[in-house]
Amino acid sequence: MKAVVQVVNFSEVKVQGQSVGKCREGLFVLLGVTEADTKAEAELLARKVCNLRVLCDENDKMNLSVLDTKGSMLIVSNFTLCADTSKGNRPSFINAARPETAEPLYEYFTECVKFCGVTEVGNGQFGADMKIEAALNGPVTIILDTDTWSKK
Repeated sequence: MKAVVQVVNFSEVKVQGQSVGKCREGLFVLLGVTEADTKAEAELLARKVCNLRVLCDENDKMNLSVLDTKGSMLIVSNFTLCADTSKGNRPSFINAARPETAEPLYEYFTECVKFCGVTEVGNGQFGADMKIEAALNGPVTIILDTDTWSKK
């Protein structure tokens, strides 16, 4: 499972011009689910994202998590994070989970984030053509991949 985590002042996702999810100060998360992912990866990644100390404290140091600040989170499913670009110039998405696998794990990841204590969580609309607006803060962008943790 992969995530691109960005610190934001605000983010919102729209489908056909209608807002389907948003967050205030906190984290914007693009989530990629691979065919090999399970609930265990979703739980591990959710804990990591929720406890990631990328938000600034009173001394302007990245020392706080979204839990510490009582911030919010917007989570958007993004199969293109699972692209294989090792051959040629056209990405292959063969490793991305099929919708019947990816959607339940995406929803489970969201539930895990809530279970960790993030009370304000917004979502995109799975499989939709989404337009995303985000006011990045920093900018701070962190890439997380559960596969890299399991290989260490």
